Amino acid sequence: MEIKEIKAKPWHKKWWGILTIIIAGLFLAIITAFAFYIFSIIKIIPDQKTTDINLNLLNAPYDEQARKTIEGQESYWMGSAKPKITIVEFADFACPYCQKSFGKIREIGLKYGKDVKIIFRNYPMHENSLEPAMAARCAGEQGLFWLMHDKLFLNQGAVENPDLAEFANQIGADLNKFNSCMANGKYLALIKKDAADGEELGVAGTPTWFINGNKIEGDIPYDIFIKIIEEMIKK
Repeated sequence: MEIKEIKAKPWHKKWWGILTIIIAGLFLAIITAFAFYIFSIIKIIPDQKTTDINLNLLNAPYDEQARKTIEGQESYWMGSAKPKITIVEFADFACPYCQKSFGKIREIGLKYGKDVKIIFRNYPMHENSLEPAMAARCAGEQGLFWLMHDKLFLNQGAVENPDLAEFANQIGADLNKFNSCMANGKYLALIKKDAADGEELGVAGTPTWFINGNKIEGDIPYDIFIKIIEEMIKK
């Protein structure tokens, strides 16, 4: 009797393969829909020089009702836990003006760490913004948010399609945990919450700053930033 060879089905035709493809497709659809939503509600702020700031307005009391919306409840921050000045930045890892501001805000954090608290919130607005935002969050659950934050800005534009897993490896992340976090879209809801809060607050592009609750748009020159902080500390 002739015995016929039974060929195994390709993985993508098995039930678990089909289910995997469906789940991956749904996740991709969610990310794509969210990206289109973000692109539809925001625009790029030009590279403006913010030199006409009214310092008297900046010294107005922080609106406690707006504080939660401005600062968020699960945002990464650096500096003082009891600051005189709270600086919240709505930013995008693919935004060239945010990259210009990145070095300045890090210097300010080092110089005024005892008096200033700096909070970072995501406001993804470019086609390739969402995955870096998720990468920073996924690194953050391993205590590496600011290292990934810096890595993303320092390498902005250096490569067209950055290898986020390689960035994670370079900063010492557990790659299995990082890759799982990215694949599952674990922090997508938090990033969407950042964007929704920004929209509610009238954020029209990046970078947008809230200094003790007062909104300033665009790339602030370093000398103006220092002047703002020095004046507010004196009060």
